[in-house]
Amino acid sequence: MIARVDPFIGTEAVDLPPQTGLAATWWWPKPQVGNTHPGATFPLGMVSACAYSGAYPTGYGRYDLATEGVPPMIHKSGVASGFTHFQQSGTGAIRKYYNYFRVTPMLEPLDVLGRTWELLEESAEPGYYAATLDSGIRAELTVGPKSAVHRYTFPKNQNARIVIDFSLGGLSIPHGETIPLRAKLEQVAPGIAQGEIVVEGAPLAVYIECDAHTWRQMLWYDRRLMPGGTRLAFDHIRPTTLRPFGLMWAGPSEPGQSIEVRIGFSLRGVEQARANLRADEGTGPARFPHRRDRTKKAWRKHLKAITVDTPSTERQTVFSTALYHSLIKPCLAPEESPFWPTEGPFVFDLCTMWDIYRTQLPLITTLFPERAVELANALLTICEEEGNFPIGYRMARGSDRFSRQGSALAQTFLADLCQLGLPGIDWEWALVHMHADLRRTYGEDFLLRGHAHPISHTLDLAYGYWCTAKVAARVGDRALAEEFTSLASRWVNAFDAETGLLRDSTFYEGSRYNYSFRLVHDMRRRIELSGGDEGFVAALDAFFGFGAEPVRQPGVAPGLEELAAGYALGRFEGLNNEPDMEAPWAYHYAGRPDRTAEIVHAAVHQQFGTGRGGLPGNDDSGGISSWYVWASLGLFPVAGQNLFLVNAPAFAESELRVGGDAFRIETSGFVEPRRDGPAQYVQSAELNGDPLERTWLRGDELHRGGSLLLRLGPEPSEWGRMSRPPSSPER
Repeated sequence: MIARVDPFIGTEAVDLPPQTGLAATWWWPKPQVGNTHPGATFPLGMVSACAYSGAYPTGYGRYDLATEGVPPMIHKSGVASGFTHFQQSGTGAIRKYYNYFRVTPMLEPLDVLGRTWELLEESAEPGYYAATLDSGIRAELTVGPKSAVHRYTFPKNQNARIVIDFSLGGLSIPHGETIPLRAKLEQVAPGIAQGEIVVEGAPLAVYIECDAHTWRQMLWYDRRLMPGGTRLAFDHIRPTTLRPFGLMWAGPSEPGQSIEVRIGFSLRGVEQARANLRADEGTGPARFPHRRDRTKKAWRKHLKAITVDTPSTERQTVFSTALYHSLIKPCLAPEESPFWPTEGPFVFDLCTMWDIYRTQLPLITTLFPERAVELANALLTICEEEGNFPIGYRMARGSDRFSRQGSALAQTFLADLCQLGLPGIDWEWALVHMHADLRRTYGEDFLLRGHAHPISHTLDLAYGYWCTAKVAARVGDRALAEEFTSLASRWVNAFDAETGLLRDSTFYEGSRYNYSFRLVHDMRRRIELSGGDEGFVAALDAFFGFGAEPVRQPGVAPGLEELAAGYALGRFEGLNNEPDMEAPWAYHYAGRPDRTAEIVHAAVHQQFGTGRGGLPGNDDSGGISSWYVWASLGLFPVAGQNLFLVNAPAFAESELRVGGDAFRIETSGFVEPRRDGPAQYVQSAELNGDPLERTWLRGDELHRGGSLLLRLGPEPSEWGRMSRPPSSPER
């Protein structure tokens, strides 16, 4: 799988063949770019490293700020002013752009620091990025869990330099800079330096080693050298007084001479940064090959968690890369909490729960349950220390600024872990925080009035109470479980009985239609609100564009009228965004899994592809990529319910490593799918050799391993028409 990963997928504007049929009726309101970067990463690690152009939003690439439509271009080709650390993966306007400690190899005077060089001969694989600058310098980057290693190969030059800029952060677009509030750096010994910057309230320390022992080592300020200086300190930096500052090694280079820079990072000071560097890289020169190999092995192990059988190298590349993108974030950084002294799990770059709770977190839970438990305990500690579960959590103080997106999303994640019975979580402790968190922000309105606006939060909170009731039942608090179950029934207050859709409200990055077909815990009652199976299916058919004319997608800088007209269509967003990503499986609850098969087939084969423009929209920390992983396997997790819905897969065979066991998905009658070809439909199924009449699996059935056989055919069948997925309370 690792050999097929292409980290460049999603780094440029959407470039897919024209959509046909059903897919041509879907409307894309959000930016038509994946917003990924090809830099070196470690599975769920703390550090990434990539070429830096200052472009939106990762610091890599060619684009300006874009929140709708095709992103405007600010660079005609790939360029870089150096190589930075800490990048988002696939996110959009989160106002946190990282890109700290830019390392610039150069042959020019320090005065030109900040200029860009064209990127030539770029290459990338999991854990590794390389490019040649048009100056002739070859750059290679790799990372460990808490460190980065750079290797620069120079041409012959009398004035070669490696410059580290401590002052740079964020992007070079207007209002994109991140200015350090305080900073200090010092030379420790020849080839060794250390320092710390405080950015957005977070202290980020570094311990640096450079193998340029025969070169001069100097501090610099405002692009002027400080010969003999050993320390710089800034107690208070303002944007109006900021001058660039940092560290430099300079000297003559011979043709093909390579110099290595190793950096350990910590949110707990330079001593821990040094310890992290030692733990990740060991000691001695030339650590790059060893680190690259170890990181590659880590990625190979993670990517082997799923294998698929297809003769198509293109489809293998799309799947492998989707799995790779699903395992970059969140950043798990044990023992690194900067704001409280407790040891143990810490996490940042939950950007955001709204994007990842439906598909990406269930994927981590399924493949790597021990990491899911680590994340859960980190969230519980954050809640204990800061008073609430985060919707988004970044490497910054006061970093949870995403409450408009959703409510009670951590409860969904925790409910899955609880129902699976995974060890390592104090569920009584969890229950206390889950309960208290339900009263935050919109939670008081929900309790006082039975609903909250934006109305989608009513669905979130009701579901949060349902999920928390599962934990209350586990710890034996029957009274609390009954109370929460009663409150969970208030989801009906979000709907208009006349239309069967959500009531008038504002909707985050969507319309009432995008949110009206979410999978609630009582889908039987939900379908009744739409007039029964027939009315519900008719509403879904209109939403997914059955029989509709093709739509025109927004272009560069779309106007308000164009966007309003698009939203008025009330149409599926086609995996360009997250709010309706679970809606295709709503058909299962109305006895029409054949419709699910048609929509998923169109999305899997027309909305994803190879090449830099191969994603349909912002990947959002693997939210969209993990959807693709599940959908192409023929499974879909109903987050919070310990449930997986079954559909026709896109591969003849696949296998998931679940804990220490394997779960195989096999088919008969499978035909290799075509992009514009017909869907395939499940005719019958067997689970571990026994007939499976239902269209779902319980989480424990998947997690214990086994085999699922799906017999496929070219026409819809009776399978799944009578047996509906569970609805709670049972009616």
